[in-house]
Amino acid sequence: MSEAGVGKARILVADDEPHIREILCERLGEEYVCAQAGSAEDALGQLRAAPFDLVLSDIVMGGMTGLEMVPHVLALSPDTVVMIISGQQQIEGAIEAMRAGAFDYVTKPFDLHHVEVAVRRALEHRGLLVAKRRYENFLEGQIARRTQELGRTLNSLADSYHMTLKALAAALETRDHETQGHSERVVSFSLRLGREMNLNEEQLRALEFGALLHDVGKIGVPDAILHKPARLTEDEWARMRLHPALGQQILRGIEFLEGASRVVGQHHEKWDGTGYPAGVRGEEIDLNARIFAVADAFDAITSHRVYRPGRSYETAAAELRDSAGAHFDPAVVAAFHRVPREEWDQLRRESLVRWQERRAVLPGAPAPETAESKIVAALAG
Repeated sequence: MSEAGVGKARILVADDEPHIREILCERLGEEYVCAQAGSAEDALGQLRAAPFDLVLSDIVMGGMTGLEMVPHVLALSPDTVVMIISGQQQIEGAIEAMRAGAFDYVTKPFDLHHVEVAVRRALEHRGLLVAKRRYENFLEGQIARRTQELGRTLNSLADSYHMTLKALAAALETRDHETQGHSERVVSFSLRLGREMNLNEEQLRALEFGALLHDVGKIGVPDAILHKPARLTEDEWARMRLHPALGQQILRGIEFLEGASRVVGQHHEKWDGTGYPAGVRGEEIDLNARIFAVADAFDAITSHRVYRPGRSYETAAAELRDSAGAHFDPAVVAAFHRVPREEWDQLRRESLVRWQERRAVLPGAPAPETAESKIVAALAG
């Protein structure tokens, strides 16, 4: 294109009558850059080679008709506007052209001034289409960028929530030396059971947070009760049994912990209704709380305590089986038994190592040597 044509709209005139093409290009060439095509096939070839803003086409030409050409033009160049010029005077011809995708329809013999007005209107329409498409592309780009930014922000926020909850769980465990590392283990056990029961990602997240925070209500239990070396009195047990409800109350109103709060509030309920604090039974108990109860019992049976060593996997599996339908949901116990023992052993080893690593980076004195830390040391050796 010459410098004089820079910035001008490009028009392709397709007609099998040379004098029609010459007349139109001579008149329109004063304002636009014009090219000619003697057939629809020629016009499509030129469109493949270079872009055009507007195509003026006759209907009847040798070979492909102008109406047949319209969809091909729009497929090649969606921003190109098509005007049909035809000797057919009937309204049906104009309707057929519009249905094919043409923007306007001009009849022969045509008035050149009318053609100029129609061309100007068609190019204005094209300008609006291009502006709309660019704006839509801009919006799509902005939405994609903002979505990525939001995704990164949410992931960062989720990581922060996760780390905060882990820190809170670690702080809670410092009050009870017998259960140090317990939250790490029951989270691993609970999530494995949850996956075995085909929980979705949202349910698994609620289960994980609930397992981490299951004993948050013990904040309200006096140290004299929590650390008492002897058997608790009835009044002390009554105070201890309040911790699930207190924990649920602490988490109330925190939207992203709504599912976790049900685990916290119901993790001591029993399938037969003899649990606490509300004595609910069966499927009235939150599914995640039922899953956690099995994971918690398995950890309690197999973990070392000051007053007894941890018992074997076989003992724990037998106790869970015997308590199915009374203490535990039979479906959850069945899921526990579907998981190979080797997986439970591996989960315990991994959680113990993670707990030991977390203790190593906490400020203050080194962690006291416990039965659990001895196991970790033995595994490392």
